[in-house]
Amino acid sequence: MILETVGIFAIALSLLIGIIFTLVAAIGLLKLNDSMTRLHAPTKAGTVGVGAFLMASIINSYTFQDGSLHELLIMAFLFVTAPVSANFIAKVNIHRRACDALPEPPQDDTWSTLNVPEADLEIEEMTSEQSS
Repeated sequence: MILETVGIFAIALSLLIGIIFTLVAAIGLLKLNDSMTRLHAPTKAGTVGVGAFLMASIINSYTFQDGSLHELLIMAFLFVTAPVSANFIAKVNIHRRACDALPEPPQDDTWSTLNVPEADLEIEEMTSEQSS
């Protein structure tokens, strides 16, 4: 009897959290100005909102039925795919020049590569000689 009461309150709390985060995500999606800032609302708040709904479903299944772990698989899939899809949408916006221009990268061959500047190689050689 006590476990069911605690379960009901946990379900209600999870549903309330899910409603709040989903509402924030919907408002952010409607009110934010450009597509790059709109990405944050559904990917952050929407994911947490859906996660709270799934948590309420897990608590409900273990409180009143035999229990199910299907919701955990859905939650794992959601938490893995939401950032990846947001990254793809951001890349499309950047390539279409639909957002503010990003700063130009430095004009050398070491930026975002595995090339190491000569000065760093010299420092590394000096430290390896000192430790030997």
